[in-house]
Amino acid sequence: MLDGWRNQQLSRNLQFETIDQRARCVHRFIAHCNEEPWNWTPAMVEEFSADLRSIHHVAHSTLRGYHNALRAFCSYVSNPDYGWDRVCEALFGTHPAQVFSEWNTARHIQEYDGQPTKRPYTREELDALFEYADEEVARVGATARKGWQAAYRDATMMKLAYAYGLRFVEVSHLQTVDFARNPHAREFGKFGVCKVRYGKSHRGSPPKPRSVLTVWHWTPPIIDDWLENGRGHPDSLDVFPSERSGLVSESTLIRRLHRYRTALGIPKAVDLHSFRRSYATHLLEAGWDPRFVQDQMGHEHASTTGIYQFTSDQFRQSTLRSALDQTMKEALRSAEKGGKKQ
Repeated sequence: MLDGWRNQQLSRNLQFETIDQRARCVHRFIAHCNEEPWNWTPAMVEEFSADLRSIHHVAHSTLRGYHNALRAFCSYVSNPDYGWDRVCEALFGTHPAQVFSEWNTARHIQEYDGQPTKRPYTREELDALFEYADEEVARVGATARKGWQAAYRDATMMKLAYAYGLRFVEVSHLQTVDFARNPHAREFGKFGVCKVRYGKSHRGSPPKPRSVLTVWHWTPPIIDDWLENGRGHPDSLDVFPSERSGLVSESTLIRRLHRYRTALGIPKAVDLHSFRRSYATHLLEAGWDPRFVQDQMGHEHASTTGIYQFTSDQFRQSTLRSALDQTMKEALRSAEKGGKKQ
């Protein structure tokens, strides 16, 4: 059954990682209820879900992911076109059925499933974090230990994740050929455009590419200095190769960020993805057009970009004050014109 289901998903062009993760969900459900798929019942679904929520305290999106995977498996094995119902009826006297229904599974009712505690970095937090990362590179380098290059690499990855609003997969797959000149912004030199080749894909589709324009003047010197003095792999196209010339794992960068964040007293509400949140927020606060920010982020819909608009209280107050002042000026101007006519 699992082999046939795997082939069906491969035919749908789903990623191998997605298929393997779904198969693990099936194995976990079987281990929990201690029954084969042709004996599954709705009550087992509800007991499994209650265990995930009350004991393991999984997030809503995680629970829904389990439900979606198991519902897809049940749809496959209970479909008469594949014949598993006849095989099981002949061998076990029963047949598999779809036991994951609308009334006993988590629904997807809004676009954003992120934790409400997550937020972007403040500018003060970013300054402190990047400064601490640079100091760590200097400190490790002064001890003549090998770790200075990894510290330098991770510091640069954090800065570029913020400089271009990149996800980890996007920044970790960058290659030297992904940077190009922007004829409309020559001041950025050969780093005017960052071509993202591993953007977030739609289900069953390859990674979605996009081009992100450089907006901050401090970005090109950081890239140039890393490529010239830190990378240390002249024959590799990868911008951020690991010590073994592979790609850096996400857990490696997360661990370093956690150490820096703990040392600086930055709360857990900000994480690796918060660099991307900060990028969108700070562009909007600086007055950049929302459509431009949407294109930079690679969002298909403006509503998705709106999720990242965690503008600060100071920005909101200044925007309100500016609007009120403008309204007052227009009212006084209209009153003056009315008085002159009289």
